Amino acid sequence: MGVLAIRPPYQKYDVAVRRSPIDGFGVFALEPVPAKRKIGEVRGETISVAEARRRAETLERIMIVEVSYKTAIDLAQSTDPMRFTNHSCQPNGRLCIRDGRIEFYALRDIAVGEEITVNYGETHHEGRLTCQCGAPGCVGRL
Repeated sequence: MGVLAIRPPYQKYDVAVRRSPIDGFGVFALEPVPAKRKIGEVRGETISVAEARRRAETLERIMIVEVSYKTAIDLAQSTDPMRFTNHSCQPNGRLCIRDGRIEFYALRDIAVGEEITVNYGETHHEGRLTCQCGAPGCVGRL
């Protein structure tokens, strides 16, 4: 008998975390995701922006999202699969901050097996990290 995986109600589509050709691990669609639909959310430790910036200075892998001018969410200990969403300069998804929640939406139809990506925009890397998305028109740095 197989293992039954129960997804939380805020994870709207089944995804898998596996090795990514972009960087480390990524999130891959296990079912088709129609354009403009919510894919899921991530939850984590709520911290101050000052603490987020302090942590970012000491980390090689940063999984921190600022949700307001004074609050950030550190996803380092999150068990939500969407925390492994990689950056792409030509993403198929977008990250949206809504009422302090970090949500992911499909920008276009996403096929089964396709890696789900978002454009990180401004990051705590402050241009020090080489972008590895390989997309046409890649900006080169995060």
